[in-house]
Parts: sequence; C-alpha cells; structure tokens
Amino acid sequence: MEKKNLAAATGIAVTLTGAILFSTKAIIVKLAFAGTAMDALTLLTLRMLFSLPFYAAVAWMATRQQDTQPLTTRQWLYIIFLGLFGYYLSSWFDFEGLQYVSAGLERLILFLYPTFAVLINAFVFRQPVSRVQAIALGLTYTGIAIAYIGEMQVDVHQPGFLWGSLLIFLCSITFAVYIAGSGRMIPAVGAARFTAWAMLASTAGVFTHFALAGDAPAIQQAMHHWWYGLLLAVVATVLPSFLISAGMKRIGSNNVAVISAIGPVSTIAQAHFILGESITWAQIGGTVLVIAGVLLIGWKRKK
Repeated sequence: MEKKNLAAATGIAVTLTGAILFSTKAIIVKLAFAGTAMDALTLLTLRMLFSLPFYAAVAWMATRQQDTQPLTTRQWLYIIFLGLFGYYLSSWFDFEGLQYVSAGLERLILFLYPTFAVLINAFVFRQPVSRVQAIALGLTYTGIAIAYIGEMQVDVHQPGFLWGSLLIFLCSITFAVYIAGSGRMIPAVGAARFTAWAMLASTAGVFTHFALAGDAPAIQQAMHHWWYGLLLAVVATVLPSFLISAGMKRIGSNNVAVISAIGPVSTIAQAHFILGESITWAQIGGTVLVIAGVLLIGWKRKK
C-alpha cells in the first residue's frame, strides 16, 4: 500500500510539473513572434529540430532494452498516426493560431480537449455519455462561450481573430485524439517508448511540411534566435511530454486530465505578468467553469 501511495504521489507531482511546463509554450511562442520575424512554420520547425536529439536518444535506448517486446505492425501504424495527426497537426494549428489570439484565450480553447476526448469515446468507441458528463460538457462549453465573448469585446477587431480561434479549436480536437490514443497505447508499449516514437513521427511531419512549404533562408535566419527553439524544445516539449506520459503510467490518463486543469490558470497568469495581457472578469468566470467541467469529467471517470 505504501509503495502504491508513493507511486500515486510521484505521478501527481510529475504530472503537475509537466502541465505547468506545457503551459509555458504559448508564452514562449508569443515572445518569439514579438521579438523576431519568424512565421509559425519556421518556429515550429526550430522547436522540433532541437527536440529531435532527445527523442532519438530515448527511442534508441528503448530498442536496446532486452526485456522490451518488439512493436507489432499495428502498434507502429497507431503510433505514427498519433504522432502525425494527433501531435504534428495539433502543434501546427496551435502555432498558426497564436499569431492571431492571446495566449490566455489559446490555452482556454485548447483546454477543451478533455471534453473532446469524451465525445471521441462516445462516437468512436461507443461509450455512452453519462448525465454527469453531459453536465460537465455544458459547464465547459458555457465557460468557453463566456470567456470568448469577453475576449471578443477586446480583440475582435484584431486581424485574423476569428480565424485564429478556429485554428486553436482544431488544435484542441487533434490533441484530444492524441491524448485518447496515448491512453490506450502507453500501457501496451511503455510511456518513454511511445512518446519518443510518436514525437519522432511528429518531427518527420513537421520537417516534410517545411520542405514542401517553408522558406529555407528563413530557418537560417531563425538560427540567430536559437534560444526560442531550445526553450520550446526542452522546457515546453521534451520535458513535459515525458513527464505527462510518466504520469499517465502511474495514475492513468483520467487523473492526468484532472491535474492538468492547472494549465489554463498557469498560462493566464504568465500571460498577464510576462506578456502584459489583461485579465477580465469574463475570462476568470469562463476559466472557472471550464476547469469545473474538466474536473467533473475526471471525477466521473474515477467513480
């Protein structure tokens, strides 16, 4: 029992740390956009370029472990799908959208992903939506509506505001696919191995995208601002991805979703103190409802 409690406490600690580190991503991206001439695709490529050695090293070490079972063809396809659709697309939508919306609103819309995971389970895996989950969905979407209306009063005249909001919405949907899929894959293949190979698949997607649509000279100029890529890679990508995966292994994806409720609060606070973004009552009220809905979903799953 004591060992079990220690594992749970460790899982909570690493998940909380990972969620807070993840919440720095929008702040770093906003600082990069303000301080450089990089576009979203170039910045995303720089992020994955610095992330690549870490994931490659973990993948290599995972293949050398003697007690590791080889991945089946189906598992390989599933991991590649989640890396491309669930993380590469999600990241691209996110970086593109952050050019047009505030960091606080981005995190709030992105945090719809636990509710989308419920809907994915309902429509894809035929798991019925309970009454409690329906109430949680209502709370969450009401909170988003309140915060969004409040944000519109301030930023609606910003060029691309509605387009940016749509992109972040798509980011949330694709990230929900990644979370739902990883919750099923990690128990079978291991947290570190899954995360490493999924991120390598995502990196391949980003590099292919840049090769087809990117500006080669832009990446050379971007290397003069390499620290943005390094911060995004280490602080906001590599460390939190492994911490969240480790947390899922110890306490399960449902508990991870609940603890990750700190994300919007952390981002809004950082956006206020670092970026100078205002905090409105609509944003506070909307955030409370969104977090309440996510916590209710997590509570129901643990019943």
